[in-house]
Amino acid sequence: MKKGLWLVIPVCVFIPLLNGQYTFFTPKGSFTVEVALDNSPYLRLPIYQNTITSLEVVGDYAIGGTSAEPGLSPYVFAVSLSKRRLVSVFPLEKVLPGQRKIQSGFGKSNGRVLYAGTMPDRAGDTGHIIAVAVRGSNGQIDVTDLGTPISGEGIFALTCDPACKALYGISHANGKFFVFHIPEGRTEVFDLVSSDRRTRGILREYALTPDDVLARRLIVDRAGRVYGSHPVNKIFRYDPTTRRIELLPDELPEVWGRRALGRVDSWALAPDGTIYGGNAGDGQLFKINPDTGRVVNLGKPAMMPRMKGLAFAYNGVLYGVTGGAPGYSHLFSYSSSGRGFVDLGNPRFIMSEPGIEQGIPWRGFQIATLTASEDGRYIVMGEEEALSQLMVFPVE
Repeated sequence: MKKGLWLVIPVCVFIPLLNGQYTFFTPKGSFTVEVALDNSPYLRLPIYQNTITSLEVVGDYAIGGTSAEPGLSPYVFAVSLSKRRLVSVFPLEKVLPGQRKIQSGFGKSNGRVLYAGTMPDRAGDTGHIIAVAVRGSNGQIDVTDLGTPISGEGIFALTCDPACKALYGISHANGKFFVFHIPEGRTEVFDLVSSDRRTRGILREYALTPDDVLARRLIVDRAGRVYGSHPVNKIFRYDPTTRRIELLPDELPEVWGRRALGRVDSWALAPDGTIYGGNAGDGQLFKINPDTGRVVNLGKPAMMPRMKGLAFAYNGVLYGVTGGAPGYSHLFSYSSSGRGFVDLGNPRFIMSEPGIEQGIPWRGFQIATLTASEDGRYIVMGEEEALSQLMVFPVE
């Protein structure tokens, strides 16, 4: 009798705990669009060339830029959100051979043109700036090569100030900050973001590479100033009026012993002008007051590192994705006037395509990008898998 009780009690205790640790997020109206499938008779991206590392929405179209495995070329693609299907793909090698990644994120102009930077396939080659436009009613993609801002450097991060027709970027591997003036095709290069001797020593001690420490994204505030991070754990701000870079007085939030891993993974601009950011090292959300430059640590939505995407919905709620390999992604929401953080769990949306008309539940194990539709009523997410799909859900 005692042996029977001993076997039953642990099961009763641990099953609810396990269920609480393993939550799927499947809201009504959510869906997955199949954009990648190898050897397919349908319009799809090929395997190993479809990691969705840049993502933006222009009207009805979710525009993605991918990264590829060595020796292969990335793609630009368009998904119609109303039709819930892939409508256009563009292999970058068609206009720009020798590139492997579009990982910089997209900068969006007032004319609804998107800008991105590329990473070359071989070290020492040069990345390019590209302009992406969607034409016509069928989502036709046009890609234009605008040239190379810094010879021998890739483009790790890029953003756009729609008002002054300038692009701002971080180069790879030396982490230089640059301003690319679109009308003239002229580049200004600033060296402050590069590491000093002490910083280089810290990075060697932790065996970190430029991919581990350079700012993954940049953002422009309402005054036209540009924000990013640079080693170790610092935040810089560039003022285009004075053409000067300053370091903010507060560093990125950190966990003791992991300061060297601090860098900005993602940004989002709130309706009131406050800047929100995600720290890659420990998956912490923070905000910056652009008037004072002070940083406030808002905490961790989940016990995972990374925060690869942030976007505000129409109702003022901030959505983000945290976690990643060797674990899996968690979607979260944050409201400064409501419940604070809510860990929504792992996204699992239905994918229905030709051949799978009955639909299958598709899980977003590794999510690399997150953005909102222009009206803020949909959140769009892109995966970073061998076969990556686009996942969309409506905001409540």
